[in-house]
Amino acid sequence: MAADKKRGAQAVRDMVISLAVIILAAWVIYLFIPHDENKDPVKSVSYRVELASARRAAPYPVAAPQGLSKEWRATSVRYTADGPKGSVWHLGFMTPDNEYAAVEQSDQERPVRFIDDVTQGAEKTSKKQRVAGEEWTRYQGQKYDALVRPAADGKSVTVVTGTASFRQLGELAEALEAKSLKPGNSQKPDGSGSAQPAAE
Repeated sequence: MAADKKRGAQAVRDMVISLAVIILAAWVIYLFIPHDENKDPVKSVSYRVELASARRAAPYPVAAPQGLSKEWRATSVRYTADGPKGSVWHLGFMTPDNEYAAVEQSDQERPVRFIDDVTQGAEKTSKKQRVAGEEWTRYQGQKYDALVRPAADGKSVTVVTGTASFRQLGELAEALEAKSLKPGNSQKPDGSGSAQPAAE
């Protein structure tokens, strides 16, 4: 009986010592491994390769900004061909004041569903916003606002959306340049031979 108690006490003591060693090791690692608490947790990404690939593959001119300041940081990029939402291009940014803004494009047959999805349920308003000579429709929502413009040929839609203000969404839309690199396709965003910003 006494031996059992002694073994039990020793097991508890060993466990306490092990725990103390683990805590001490964790403290030493934290103390000596460099860490910057002020470092921006948002990681910037390069999208040049993905953009070129999307422009070769997409059935519509793919839009990306030209000439934005370096304070606009790309944070996410992807192109999905022939998915449930059609062929989809996404390019996300953090604005200079750390709001979110994204370019979303799709050739989905029912663009209303696509718009609802990428704007987190924002609703169409009667307001228009003129950007680089083109009219975009404003959408407002509890989470995201958006500027929406269908392509001139009606075969795709471009959405500029996020938590950013309409001014910043307009700035992103104005910087957009849509191109297609598909062989034999010289069409620009508006379906003509001339480039237009923010093509859809």
